[in-house]
Amino acid sequence: MSLATELLTSLSIEELEALADGKLAPAAQGRLDEFLAKQKSQSLSAEEAAELDGLLQQSDQLTILKTRARYTLSQAKAQATGT
Repeated sequence: MSLATELLTSLSIEELEALADGKLAPAAQGRLDEFLAKQKSQSLSAEEAAELDGLLQQSDQLTILKTRARYTLSQAKAQATGT
């Protein structure tokens, strides 16, 4: 993927800033924390492990989107200042 395709050009600056600061929903973050803590002391059931995997995938996707939003913001600021 080229750097140009990483830009989230259809979003406003305000939307990019909100996305860059985004977090998992509190309920999802709570479940993720719960599973990670439980995993340290005991094994998870197959269902719990699958849910944990899904939550980790969501977290990874959010991290990628946040990174793309920050990159787009930096490119927009560079264009605005002519650098």
